[in-house]
Amino acid sequence: MTRKLLLSIGFAAATLISSAQTKKAQTTAQSTLPRPKLIVGIVVDQMRWDYLYRYFDRYQAGGFKRMLNEGFTCENTLIPYIPTVTAAGHTCIYTGSVPSIHGIAGNDFIVQATGKSMYCTDDSTVVAVGSNSKAGKMSPRNMLTSTVTDELRFATNFRSKVIGIALKDRGGILPAGHAANAAYWFDDANGSWISSTYYMTDLPAWVKNFNAGKPAEKYLNQDWNTLYPINTYVQSEPDNTPGHEGKFSGTEAPTFPIKTSALYKGNAGLIRSTPYGNSMTLDLARAAVDGENLGKNVVTDFLAVSLSSTDYVGHQFGPNSVEAEDTYLRLDKDLAAFFTYLDGKVGKGNYTVFLTADHGAAHNANFLIDHKVPAGVWNDGPALTGLNKMLEEKYSVKRAVLSFNNYQVNFNNTELRKQKVSDAAIKLDVIQYLMEQPAIAYAVDMQRVEEANIPAALKERIQNGYSPEHSGAIQIVLKPGWYSGHGQTGTTHGTWNPYDAHIPLIFMGWGVKHGSLTRETHMTDIAPTVSQLLHIQAPNGNVGTAIGEVLK
Repeated sequence: MTRKLLLSIGFAAATLISSAQTKKAQTTAQSTLPRPKLIVGIVVDQMRWDYLYRYFDRYQAGGFKRMLNEGFTCENTLIPYIPTVTAAGHTCIYTGSVPSIHGIAGNDFIVQATGKSMYCTDDSTVVAVGSNSKAGKMSPRNMLTSTVTDELRFATNFRSKVIGIALKDRGGILPAGHAANAAYWFDDANGSWISSTYYMTDLPAWVKNFNAGKPAEKYLNQDWNTLYPINTYVQSEPDNTPGHEGKFSGTEAPTFPIKTSALYKGNAGLIRSTPYGNSMTLDLARAAVDGENLGKNVVTDFLAVSLSSTDYVGHQFGPNSVEAEDTYLRLDKDLAAFFTYLDGKVGKGNYTVFLTADHGAAHNANFLIDHKVPAGVWNDGPALTGLNKMLEEKYSVKRAVLSFNNYQVNFNNTELRKQKVSDAAIKLDVIQYLMEQPAIAYAVDMQRVEEANIPAALKERIQNGYSPEHSGAIQIVLKPGWYSGHGQTGTTHGTWNPYDAHIPLIFMGWGVKHGSLTRETHMTDIAPTVSQLLHIQAPNGNVGTAIGEVLK
């Protein structure tokens, strides 16, 4: 009896101790905030939403298809402002805000108070690191709001590492935010990846080693031929469709193979207009993960990558070219390799990646016309000349309108004030003149948008895109299929239309459900969704809403 009693007491004590240890372990586990080891943001410059499916049958299992099959896709993500351009797009993705608040009203814009043009990331107070060129005089100082990458730094008391990488300075700088550890971009002048003294005084060893390998030269010496036999590119027009594609300088026609080794001649910037620009960018992204030990921190790190070459190829060759199709097939292959690398380095399921675009692109106008669809290219130069001539005759002010940059009328406000020209009167004259242009659907006074007889969706986009300091006084809205330009080949972007404003948005990895969503979401929703995933504050200018369906 005594022995049985002692055994019972011992068993009960052991059970209590085990229960206490279990509760302690649970408490310890719950006291550690669950977060991914690494966030990777990928922006594919100029990627139309339909590119996810146009080449779907040709994509590999590990790239875009992996994201769709394992992740969560928001199928109806729209850009809620105009103009739809690179700088505004990258800023919106990472701030959850719009140009009227974050101030990045275009790639470049007119400062309305002075009439001077400003590039989005210009900063005369800094100099290049890794180069002697002006390409390094850049920083995020012109951006008026915080980014999700900034908020992560704040939330971890700056223990998180944040790195931005892109061929384009604006594609690396703006996503990385104000408080980033570093941003890197490509300098055509010396064929190297550089930064500025905003971030550092000397490049880290891993960047110097990367540059020492002359990656641009190595890629360009490979020449550019199609990844697969050219007769399998059935989703594209014939190679060399006159009037639709632009060619490389020094070549007779835009046809494969493209002898980039012969065209190179020390011009490292040539890589931008080939798929190798994306390959090199992802190579540097891998080097950053290795060199900075991203994903090995005690807190979450953030790698913001923008793939710029899709934009350069699109502008030059257009969205229906063999060159565009090959660029996306090669990008898909590169993404598959990058995800496999992250699986091994950080651990599958330990990182979260999202992929989106800063804007889309129009079909080439000649392509549409050839297929009996109304379209055209608005040559705004003669229109501007004619407008200024008319205004000079009436108001005695030379060059009353500085530009139509960003599809906006930028007045010469300094001269108009000197001549005491009525703001309301000259706006009415300009609007009347513009509405006589065959390409223009609407011309809207930015300060009287609500009174304009235009669709509500356009009103919202105009209001969201209007920065009083950096935007013109009148918004120009072209007819569908039309865009501003001075050439007939390739394509461009910048309008409200679905081809410019409907973008892909896919999340994959830690904390992300598998599924899809067809309700309307917006570019502004990306930053608050990532903030929700990380349990951090949304950026301080955020107007978006977290997409709850994405998150576990």
